[in-house]
Amino acid sequence: MSVTLPEGVQVIERGWLSSNNVLLFDGAEATLIDSGYQSHAEQTVALLRTALGGRRLAHLVNTHSHSDHIGGNAAVRRAFACDIVVPAGMAGAVERWDEDALLLSIADQVGERFPVDATVEAGERLAMGGGEWHVLEAPGHDMDAVMFHDPDRRILISGDALWRDGFGILFADVLGTGDGVGATRSTLEAIARLSVDVVIPGHGAPFVEFDDALERAFGRLAAFEADGARIARNAIRACITFTLLDRRAMDIEALSQHLGEVALYREANARFLGLSASELADWLVGDLVRAGVARREGDRLLAA
Repeated sequence: MSVTLPEGVQVIERGWLSSNNVLLFDGAEATLIDSGYQSHAEQTVALLRTALGGRRLAHLVNTHSHSDHIGGNAAVRRAFACDIVVPAGMAGAVERWDEDALLLSIADQVGERFPVDATVEAGERLAMGGGEWHVLEAPGHDMDAVMFHDPDRRILISGDALWRDGFGILFADVLGTGDGVGATRSTLEAIARLSVDVVIPGHGAPFVEFDDALERAFGRLAAFEADGARIARNAIRACITFTLLDRRAMDIEALSQHLGEVALYREANARFLGLSASELADWLVGDLVRAGVARREGDRLLAA
């Protein structure tokens, strides 16, 4: 179903390598929610320049700290001289540029260092795009994540806390650093209590099927609660798909080595699966090909 957004709210829908860019216009100024991945930064700047149409980008606000949401921050700041605002919980990791805490080195992803001008946290209200947005905590996929809710216009900018078909990877459970499952349940329950007609997710098109999306999200969460190995397989599958989207192809032999070298995959396998690197690679290649997100050509795996 097509979605009509109010004047002052524009979504630049991206592919799954980069998060969506949400522009909120207030007269001659605008605020951007999330900036995409670093390898798309030049494209992001070009898309924003066209969408802004001469208006000033005053602020860039992040929903959370993952590379596909903050990767364009530095380039966007250089291009538009905007302030960068991040959730309070992630500010220290950004200021130190702690690549482990930001899941860059742990997941073999990249990002360019950027300054933090201000922070935002749950309980605040932001005037953006002709509305007043309530800042809500959204832990689970990222324990410091926030989302933005406009109760008057019944719009939720959910980041990766709720998609049309699920939610983001539960890294805390995979890495043994926290209870992502429990946090996600609390976040979904909080979302279910909101007045929402339109969801603008971090990935995928805006949607109005709010109840259906929540039902699917709770169903996925229940499956994760019942079998931790599902969390690990989901994390490995999603992050390797992300890598394929970036690189476009990988040698299968190199993939096996990659799975043994990258901390995220080592931890996921050791904690939940207990496979050899070659066994893990064999499962992963078969799974990605069956799902239609990759194809095999001889000894190479290519993004579909």
